Amino acid sequence: MSVTRLMILGLVHYLQPVHGYDIRKELSSWNVESWANVQPGSIYHALRKMSEEGLLAEVATEQVGNRPARTVYRMTPAGAAEYQTLLRRYWWEYQEPTDPFLAAFAFLPHLPRSEAVGALRARARLLEGWVATYRDNGDKWMDNKPVHVGWQFELTMARCEAEARWCHDIAARIEAGEGVHRDEEGDGSTAEDWRQAIRAEYGEPVDDEDE
Repeated sequence: MSVTRLMILGLVHYLQPVHGYDIRKELSSWNVESWANVQPGSIYHALRKMSEEGLLAEVATEQVGNRPARTVYRMTPAGAAEYQTLLRRYWWEYQEPTDPFLAAFAFLPHLPRSEAVGALRARARLLEGWVATYRDNGDKWMDNKPVHVGWQFELTMARCEAEARWCHDIAARIEAGEGVHRDEEGDGSTAEDWRQAIRAEYGEPVDDEDE
């Protein structure tokens, strides 16, 4: 929710007074659902909530023909303070990105060795394809956009290139025989061994814990 607030408050700051419709359309054009986890369907709800909290003021309602009425928003002093707080929080703090791939990778041994190698190399190709597409179309995408938007794409490209190299490296190491996969003979680990290790480190369950 904080990221959604930051994105909305930032655009209101730029465009005020502004319709919620314009905020939604602009954020959708930025593809924020893919890199900021801001869902377009949550934008109107967030606008109403921030208005109730006094961060935004509803300064007008406009209607064109038979279309639904559109509320026009402006930032309040409280909203400006919240915007500056959120802006500096995300500039000065680091939060590790959330990626479902990491959850799947935690259970790498459950994939056959050959499938893990294939999946990693396929992921590398996807990442390399994204980078190539940007390089081929970057000038077009940057039309009428501030220069810092291009720098943001460069950061995303650098991350993709680094992850692609990592995927190739890990695939090669798995292919060479490193690690353990459950479908292979000689796997000495068992669920019971693991359960005992958990109890040895954290102790026996107590009555008030959820089972």
